[in-house]
Amino acid sequence: MSDQLPPPAPSIAAVIVAAGKGLRAGQPLPKQFAPYGDSTVLRTAAEHLRAGGVGLICVAIPEGADDLVRGMLRGLEPFVLVTGGETRQESVYKALNSAFADPYPDIVLIHDAARPDCPPDVIERLVAACGDRVGAIPVLPVVDSMIVAEDGKMADKADRESLRRVQTPQAFTFLDAVLAHNGWEGAKTAGDDAQVARAIGIEIALVDGDERLRKLTFAEDFMNDTAPALPVRIGSGYDVHRLAAGEELWLCGIKIDHDKGLAGHSDADVGLHAVVDAVLGAIAAGDIGQHFPPSDPQWRGAPSARFVEHAVKLADQAGYAVGNVDLTLICEAPKIGPHREAMRAKLAELLGVAVSSVSVKATTTEKLGFTGRGEGIAAQAVATLVARP
Repeated sequence: MSDQLPPPAPSIAAVIVAAGKGLRAGQPLPKQFAPYGDSTVLRTAAEHLRAGGVGLICVAIPEGADDLVRGMLRGLEPFVLVTGGETRQESVYKALNSAFADPYPDIVLIHDAARPDCPPDVIERLVAACGDRVGAIPVLPVVDSMIVAEDGKMADKADRESLRRVQTPQAFTFLDAVLAHNGWEGAKTAGDDAQVARAIGIEIALVDGDERLRKLTFAEDFMNDTAPALPVRIGSGYDVHRLAAGEELWLCGIKIDHDKGLAGHSDADVGLHAVVDAVLGAIAAGDIGQHFPPSDPQWRGAPSARFVEHAVKLADQAGYAVGNVDLTLICEAPKIGPHREAMRAKLAELLGVAVSSVSVKATTTEKLGFTGRGEGIAAQAVATLVARP
């Protein structure tokens, strides 16, 4: 029997790239900071890396996000935060050159925060394949037929057998990663770190990726609850908008003649906004501000009917249809009674249900509060969703 000890396991560090805007995900914050399951996208990514044997984690973040991220990662120390650059490559370059000190890690994994679910066996395969002047990336086969498109038409057939879908994390020896990113020409756009590494002659080994490493891109990607579908789900919504002179008054998709209208970024239809939040709440898909941020100019003056249609579409994608909605409008004026049936009909149309499944009620606050003083209108809604067979 030999008394020789096995070589020590390589020390592994990681850079999580989380400095982008992630606007396509329909979140109020960049998607890497959005809720995901019972956590957030970024924390989930960091937890999976740590479970795979990663020590120090450096996160490239947007400017001014330090406090947010420190709170999000509390308990996952050690980690370092670095303000990212204008491009992904710049963010990685800054992380590699400012976050790590001697003794440097043997291997660094460079990972997209938007791929939060990284299985430990993927990390094992990457580390095993990575060596001096050899990097490693996880890939998946292409299962669909592929073509080359040109001017909106099919130009040629692509060879599916030679194509792979590339994922992250991507693994390199720390020195190779630093040399590659320090030598990258800033005017060029880097698709990923493997491209940067190949530019200085580093070989790239391919290891099996995992479907769990899918990239979160759109709002529906965040509906990842794996629990058995409930036959019925219930959500509630509440909204308030102030009354102002010179504005149109829209309630439940109906334009009402009044001396004041509701002020807001869209058409400020407080009734529809409450219904949207109720439907989104029932499928745990956030709130109206996450999907239609008030800061986004494209929603200025937009009809709130579009928001309802979006919420119903997300419910359908989650496997649910609207069962019924109960809406209460809270105001001193205008009188809701004369418009109630038109409101019910419009809501039923938008929700795709019978009018008998829509209730619109109104109440006052006996002259108390902002609604009692005629300063605004409030609305609260409850939506029941039923699982589609």
